[in-house]
Amino acid sequence: QVQLVESGGGLVQAGDSLRLSCGAPGRTFAGYDIGWFRQGSGLEREFVAAINWNSDDKAYADSVQGRFTISTDNAKNAVYLQMNSLKPEDTATYYCGVRMIGRRLSRAPGEYARWGPGTQVTVSS
Repeated sequence: QVQLVESGGGLVQAGDSLRLSCGAPGRTFAGYDIGWFRQGSGLEREFVAAINWNSDDKAYADSVQGRFTISTDNAKNAVYLQMNSLKPEDTATYYCGVRMIGRRLSRAPGEYARWGPGTQVTVSS
C-alpha cells in the first residue's frame, strides 16, 4: 500500500508563500489521483486541489484558485502545492491523499484511500 509523507508546513505571515511536498517513499504515483486537503481546528476536512498524475489534469477549490498551484515532479516522485498570497484563513493541517485514477478528479475526501499524517500551516495576520 502507498504510504504518504507531507512536508513543508510552517508559520508564516499573511502574504507569504509556502511550498508543500507529498512523497510516497518506495512507490510511484503513476496511476493515481493525488489530492491536497486541509482541516482546520474543529472543522471538516476540505478539498484544496487535486491532480491526475498521468494526464496532469488539475482541479482547485474556489477559495485557492489563482493563489495555489498543484504540480508533479516525475524525477522525484513528488507532488507539490505551491501556496502564494497566504491568508490567515488558510491556517490548517494540510494532508495529501491518493486514489486510483478515476474518470474525473474527486473533491470528496471519502474517495481518497490513503492519507499522510499531515503538515501544519499557520498564517498570522
